[in-house]
Amino acid sequence: MLSLRDCLDYCDLTQDDIDLLAEHEHLPRDVAAHIACGLVQTPAGVLMIDHLMEDTIERARSCGQHDKAEHVSNVYARFRAAHPLAH
Repeated sequence: MLSLRDCLDYCDLTQDDIDLLAEHEHLPRDVAAHIACGLVQTPAGVLMIDHLMEDTIERARSCGQHDKAEHVSNVYARFRAAHPLAH
């Protein structure tokens, strides 16, 4: 049986990626990990995660949570480097 860490390593995701998805979608962390691993397998799924992270940054900024916005921006930059969108 794969551990959560095995799943994240396989999909090239970080715990921060999963935490953002879990928070944004109000899901338990293990469910978010399973969904994210599936999403990163397709361009449409990567785009969904991309939009989710952009939305999280915007929400944090609009709520005056500048530290959170900066943290999510860093997570987003790493995610984009690992999962570039085809343009």
